[in-house]
Amino acid sequence: MDHYFKHTLDTTVSIADLHRAAHPFTKGGNLDLLIDKIGHARVVMLGEASHGNHEYYKWRNYISQRLIAEKGFNFIAVEGDWPDCYRFNRYIKHYDQSGSSAFNVLHSFNRWPTWMWANWEITALGEWLYNYNVSLSVEKKIGFYGLDVYSLWESMEAILAYLRKEDPAMVSVAEEAYQCFEPYRTEEGHGYARATALVPELCKTEVVNLLRDIRQRFPHYDTDHESAFSTEQNALVAVHAENYYSAMIKGGPHSWNIRDLHMEETLERLLQFHGGQSKAIIWAHNTHIGDARATDMASEGMVNIGELARAKFGEHQVALVGFGAYQGHVIAGKRWGARMANMTVPPAQTGSWEYLLRNEGDCNKWFLMDDLRNTQFLEVPVGHRAIGVVYHPEYERYGNYVPSILPLRYDAFIYLDHVTALHPLHIKPDGTQMPETYPFGV
Repeated sequence: MDHYFKHTLDTTVSIADLHRAAHPFTKGGNLDLLIDKIGHARVVMLGEASHGNHEYYKWRNYISQRLIAEKGFNFIAVEGDWPDCYRFNRYIKHYDQSGSSAFNVLHSFNRWPTWMWANWEITALGEWLYNYNVSLSVEKKIGFYGLDVYSLWESMEAILAYLRKEDPAMVSVAEEAYQCFEPYRTEEGHGYARATALVPELCKTEVVNLLRDIRQRFPHYDTDHESAFSTEQNALVAVHAENYYSAMIKGGPHSWNIRDLHMEETLERLLQFHGGQSKAIIWAHNTHIGDARATDMASEGMVNIGELARAKFGEHQVALVGFGAYQGHVIAGKRWGARMANMTVPPAQTGSWEYLLRNEGDCNKWFLMDDLRNTQFLEVPVGHRAIGVVYHPEYERYGNYVPSILPLRYDAFIYLDHVTALHPLHIKPDGTQMPETYPFGV
């Protein structure tokens, strides 16, 4: 990837442009202008450069709380599984028998990578939401939902549990779909993907029929405020998960696009469910929320939720906020399913976006991208670091930088000079002591 960093920008001019546009901030702020700028949007997307840094979660907590309390946002939807996040949603909304604490509910998030949502930072957010919702009516309580598509078997189990209680006549339809997938469960979708190479659409008919029948019977379900909606969403997850795993074996951008199209459809469903004036906060990786058209993802045929939301709601109704850092530590694994580890994030590659921001000054800062749209950054792709749940710091120069036109990719960007590792709940040495999770006593 080094060719993206050489002879592409006049570094001196670029750093001067960054210096003029930068808004430095410290542990206690000041992000007031940023909150005002993004708070008018219907959808605010808060990114992250990795899934394992404490500071990204801390600042997204802070910004989300202010958007909820000051700007009237109705829910947070994250790059997580629907069934797990829905259980957390029921806890923060005080539903009966929904758990005794955020800590206990989050311990049930057991899909690898567990640290993404089962961590102290989300525990702190959950308790804030729980307390914020105390005095609100059911329809006004702030929600927390999952946007992702991985939870095929968990979603099927949730559907069965609901139907056995509320609609026994539908159980046989759900069981037929569940039993079709069950032989492939042990490999988390990979076994099903391989099987579809030999028998295309192996279980597609079963899940499509299940979704159709649930939607037909939906008006007759008389349960609490959200349970029927959640059951329909789980059926939608099953349909899209089947598509995702079928596409995965073929390679290319199709499986990625299925996933982000599902995220966008889920966002639209949630906004509709919460009413015509509802407002959403999205938490997902920069590669999902930063407009794909401003990166090399577009040339590979990939779309993402940031691009799709701008197209659906209009650019003035969507605020995309990216995050990044120069160096630090991160929680990640050496391979999918590996034991989580606290890894060193090396200083950013020379010529990258993070490198330029560090050379502007070694302090935390944020930018409105409008202030950079008459600069070189509008014309020249710059490498922008992206760390996934699988990470090899020693090789990051070969695959962890996304060439990006930054003023088009985001509406705002938050830069942190040094980041620390997230605090997972499932690592024993972390004990039960909650770390400092807010910028300052809020």
